[in-house]
Amino acid sequence: MMKQRQKWLLFLGMIISMMVAAIGFAAQKPVELNVSAAASLKDVLTDIQKSYLSKEPNMNIIYNFGSSGALQTQIEQGVPCDLFIAAAVKQVDNLEGKGLLKKGTRKNLVLNRLVLIVPSDSKSDIKSFTDLSKDSIRKIGMGEPVSVPAGQYALEVFKYLGIWEGIQGKTVLGTNVRTVLTYVETGNVDAGVVYETDALISDKVVVVAVAAPESHQPIVYPAAVTAKADHPKEAAKFLTYLSEKEAGSLFEKYGFTVVK
Repeated sequence: MMKQRQKWLLFLGMIISMMVAAIGFAAQKPVELNVSAAASLKDVLTDIQKSYLSKEPNMNIIYNFGSSGALQTQIEQGVPCDLFIAAAVKQVDNLEGKGLLKKGTRKNLVLNRLVLIVPSDSKSDIKSFTDLSKDSIRKIGMGEPVSVPAGQYALEVFKYLGIWEGIQGKTVLGTNVRTVLTYVETGNVDAGVVYETDALISDKVVVVAVAAPESHQPIVYPAAVTAKADHPKEAAKFLTYLSEKEAGSLFEKYGFTVVK
């Protein structure tokens, strides 16, 4: 009888130990935060991730980079996303109007500028956006205007300058702004329109012109926690960090202007 009791206590002890171990493992398992962000933020957010995780070791940030329009569609279709950071207000407005963003969490993080770039070894005489109308210029890279904010801004500039009808047939459309950057880096186009921050990360391109602010809508990067976020508290905490001085310094390092 005593032996049976000892066996039972031993078995019970093992069960309790396993339960404690399981609880401890669950407590240590990192929270996986899904962040969908505009492609132009890839480099700076990768740096910010390192900085943030040094303070929040129990967090694992999973980035999904792409055009803001494509990311909006993914969120609408139910792709996991805790935090959305777009390169234009349009996509955030659309999601907000459909009730797919958590109320009260929306923030404008940073600003950018639109630039015209050419390959660093280019022999063309492109000095301004209007030079794109020259017969010698055959291919112009830009984002697809419907889904890529950089393409939307580029279209606004071309229409503002009155050159769109003359150059439309020359355009090569990219699925996001980094694709356009690659087009120019590889010489597959004579010139391309990207954000200033994209141009700054490449030594294979040269900026030849900056779009006048009045020629397009302000380039604002808004962010918000999604309504169906699996980890809304953690997403809100990360968004707060993105608005603070430490992250702001990294944004500025990559050429963004922090919204005060």
